[in-house]
Amino acid sequence: MSQPTSLLADIPFSLLELAPMRQGSTVGETLNNSLRYAKEADRLGFNRFWFAEHHNMPGIASAATSVLIGYIAGNTQRIRVGAGGIMLPNHAPLVVAEQFGTLESLYPGRIDLGLGRAPGSDQVTSRALNRDTSRDEQFPEEVSELQTLLGPYNGRHAVRAIPGEGTNVPIWLLGSSLFSAQLAAQRGLPYVFAGHFAPRFLYDAIEIYRRDFKPSQVLDKPYVMLGLPLVAADTDEEAQFLGTTSKQRVLALIRGHELWLKPPVETMDGLWSAQEETYVDNFLGLSVIGGPATIKHRLEMIVKELGVNEFIFTNDLYDLDKRKKALQILMEIKQ
Repeated sequence: MSQPTSLLADIPFSLLELAPMRQGSTVGETLNNSLRYAKEADRLGFNRFWFAEHHNMPGIASAATSVLIGYIAGNTQRIRVGAGGIMLPNHAPLVVAEQFGTLESLYPGRIDLGLGRAPGSDQVTSRALNRDTSRDEQFPEEVSELQTLLGPYNGRHAVRAIPGEGTNVPIWLLGSSLFSAQLAAQRGLPYVFAGHFAPRFLYDAIEIYRRDFKPSQVLDKPYVMLGLPLVAADTDEEAQFLGTTSKQRVLALIRGHELWLKPPVETMDGLWSAQEETYVDNFLGLSVIGGPATIKHRLEMIVKELGVNEFIFTNDLYDLDKRKKALQILMEIKQ
């Protein structure tokens, strides 16, 4: 008798990259490691490799998102490369259209543009980016502007994105609350929920998106991608050990410390207070941690419960070889 097909067989797996830095390493070394990681993902058949925009965060080297997309796309063969996401209030829509229109022209059919409305930084850094906080409220209009700039020229608008016009770079809306879910539904756009750091509104956001979805020229039915923190290893015990790197990083985040990747530790006891432990556990509440059987079971349960169309994983392990090993495990459990 043939083996039953895994629920995961037809679910695309993708990766979200923050270009995590170890203390003492250079940006060049970090970005070279990101490329080696992306090449392994490309070889194994992952669907997308997206960079997240963050600023003024020692330990995260993905600030110049569009530059890194070009770097990865130019050195891989098949995998789609994109932004998860561009924080639109930090940028003029015309500039974003020109950058991603250029990328799409260089690497046709391989570029994605995920959009968020958070700052990706603190208030002081936002001011340094010349960010007008009132633009948060203009996000829906600026998404429309980007769609127009990347679409075919209609003969009317005075400002045109050259390159960009007519490239129709796929636009995704990213969110950790209900706002982007509602907007994605209204516009008929694909939606990504940021479960890798904000699991609180997961069920409500997906329900609203599916309930209110209106078909568009882009999509005829809802498409949900779910971000999840991943720690995959040969055994559950090893995965729990490797996962302490992410826990230390979130702990540093809530303390306002620098976000360097730290080596895993045997125990977190003594490193955090009970209150901090609760916060970190909530932050990483959707983590998928374990050996192959555990990872497979957890992901299949999520597919059954939420019916997600695609997963996008953060995989912030300390050791590059362990990061690449996690990718192999993920692809093996799809069988």
